[in-house]
Amino acid sequence: MPAPVFQEFDPATTCECPGCVHWRRVSPSPLPGRFGGHPAARGVLVVAAAASAALAAGAPGAAAHSTPPAPHRSAAPADPEPQTPQGARSPLHGPHGKPVKGPVTTPPITRTQIINRAKTWVTAKVPYSMSLYWTDGYRQDCSGYVSMAWGLTGNEWTGSLDQFGTKITKEELQPGDILLFHNPDDPEKGSHVVIFGGWTDYTHTSYTVYEQTPPHARSQPTPYAYWSNSSKYVPYRYKGLIADPATPGAQAARTAVAFPGAAYFGPGAHNKYVTLLGQLLIARGAHYPKGPGPDWGPADQRATQAFQQAQGWTGAAADGLPGPRTWELLATGRGRNIESATAVPSAPASHGVPGYPGKNLFRPGAANDYVARLGRRLVEKGYGRFYPNGPHAAWGEADRRAVEAFQRAQGWRGGAADGYPGPETWRRLFL
Repeated sequence: MPAPVFQEFDPATTCECPGCVHWRRVSPSPLPGRFGGHPAARGVLVVAAAASAALAAGAPGAAAHSTPPAPHRSAAPADPEPQTPQGARSPLHGPHGKPVKGPVTTPPITRTQIINRAKTWVTAKVPYSMSLYWTDGYRQDCSGYVSMAWGLTGNEWTGSLDQFGTKITKEELQPGDILLFHNPDDPEKGSHVVIFGGWTDYTHTSYTVYEQTPPHARSQPTPYAYWSNSSKYVPYRYKGLIADPATPGAQAARTAVAFPGAAYFGPGAHNKYVTLLGQLLIARGAHYPKGPGPDWGPADQRATQAFQQAQGWTGAAADGLPGPRTWELLATGRGRNIESATAVPSAPASHGVPGYPGKNLFRPGAANDYVARLGRRLVEKGYGRFYPNGPHAAWGEADRRAVEAFQRAQGWRGGAADGYPGPETWRRLFL
């Protein structure tokens, strides 16, 4: 087979950006082709011929799945590989988070929920990082992104994600499944994972991808299985997947188990029926931050109440504790689903201020969704300079300083501007 024809471009030698300076120092030869665009990365070898032959030689049958490069990528024959390594397994919110112990768990989730969660990072253009953590607690690299979309209880990596899925074939792929490439010989070279969003053509040679890759999370048409190392990507389906209520096969989200009795639910309850209740509620649109379990908690009560309110019930009929009628609707798949607006009811009013959860949730060592929500609101109000890496769920000095600056902007001094949000601080922030 004749060798491909290459054309060589010399890198710029005058640019003083960190990338150019680094590569001029360490590499007299042109940079690899996976870099592109900036003069510092223009020392590329562009394949000008025999592209299909190269694909065929690298992976049997790969040529059958090749497609022309996307129009906005016409300068390169393939999309660049991930340019940075990924982080290792870690708890939510990083080193300061609470490690997940015990066996692998697969919280239940629907395909719709997976894709909707994936879209949140794309919409927010979450920047890529192998060490930083987004406000939801997940690491901002490819495996952290999949951990977030699947709703896992911690941050996994490409070497562990297969434990949460089952191998499937290309023909079985559906939205919410993943394509995983883990390079065991050198995990930091080429390893990557993406979320399958659906085929873009009837030939099944291109699909919509959801992925976290430099510079930020994105979604775009992508040739199957990926731009590079195509033959090494393996399709997986999440083990905790449950059916969407509105799709055929939603019976999987129902149960023939009879109502066990009110004594099995409420504070202090610990049993399999609490877990089953959570799974049924998730299938109807409820949200669980860490997935349902056998221990009854506030998330169970909020989700149950949201379902009861979706039926139009009020007062004692929507107290968040499942009775025979609530169980019957959930078990049979009847009744109204939870709308997104009511999926996570706001916290009850504290000190007469709706949504204020209490000052004890904003203290050193605290880590919760209210801290993250407070940080995002402060950024929106113009106090983002205190968050060099963005707000997080773990309370820190950046939060205290941002709150103090906001309080001083209200004209408060002394103890009224101590950097800890009270009811009036919360009310003014969320007016």
